[in-house]
Amino acid sequence: MSKRKLSRQQRWRIDKIQAERAARVAKRSARDEGALQAGELGSEQPGRVIAHFGRTIEVSADESDTPIRCHQRANLDALVTGDRVVWRAACNAEGRIVDGVVVARGERDNVLERPDAYGQLKPVAANIDQILIVFAVEPAPHANLIDRYLVAAEATGIAPVLVLNKIDLLPEEGGVLRELLDRYSALGYPVVTTTTARDTGLDALHAQLAGRTSVFVGQSGVGKSSLIDRLLPDETLRIGALSKDTRKGTHTTTTARLYAFQHGTAGDNASRGELIDSPGIREFGLGHLDERQIAEGFIEFRQFLGRCRFRDCRHRQEPGCALHEAVESGEIHPERFASYRRIVEGLASG
Repeated sequence: MSKRKLSRQQRWRIDKIQAERAARVAKRSARDEGALQAGELGSEQPGRVIAHFGRTIEVSADESDTPIRCHQRANLDALVTGDRVVWRAACNAEGRIVDGVVVARGERDNVLERPDAYGQLKPVAANIDQILIVFAVEPAPHANLIDRYLVAAEATGIAPVLVLNKIDLLPEEGGVLRELLDRYSALGYPVVTTTTARDTGLDALHAQLAGRTSVFVGQSGVGKSSLIDRLLPDETLRIGALSKDTRKGTHTTTTARLYAFQHGTAGDNASRGELIDSPGIREFGLGHLDERQIAEGFIEFRQFLGRCRFRDCRHRQEPGCALHEAVESGEIHPERFASYRRIVEGLASG
């Protein structure tokens, strides 16, 4: 069969389509590679995501304290703060790194998620060693809210730590709040007290953070940003002031960010760690958990779960309920059980 002869208009259309395709490929390649300069990408190297803004990511390299602005390959899953990644540097004509490309994501040890405005779980941070649940003398903490954070932390498998801030405002006798702390300490939860009003007010916190990657959660106004500002004096953080009328805080942090810190002088006595400052949230959503997961989030309940007379026991008023019997015998604090019931009933009504 003889080759079909194309008209000038047909040839023009074919050339135009091919040129458009080539332009799209070139544009996609430039976006994926992040090659904003005319240079070859360097060799693969490990890094850590310290912040992300859409498809633009800030990566901390092992050999440099300066974050590198990187682009993400289109075929990668979404990255979050704390992800371990493999990236390649892009240099200018002088050999200076100007940006980079994230080419792979390492396996996550864990991931912290929170519901968005539509109730869908959204990952905010990964590879965390401990969740520091910060509350304060003001605004006055509520046990049920603390329990919600603890249940959420237990569901992620990330170790929770309770941090009571602003203890300079705490009465000498401690009162109800001290009793509340003692209750959680008796359950085995680490409890750290802090204040920015004294030079030694963060010593216990430094010891808890050393050698770990930690994320701060808690109500707005409890002083998370103030604590981080003291832990990281070289960083500039906005600190929200308490409302004089409501004594509730305002949201000041808009995106999760990882900060590396060192306390003391370099050497064996230095205290090194990483902090992730997450967006302020007033209440930790538990809508993605069922009643069984909620019960397992109360660690003192676990030994009694499955020991009720009826397999489908809802731990309400059923006869032979092991949890009710544990409350009556003093093995479960009645206020903790009441808090559990409020959380479960809140899920049912929501």
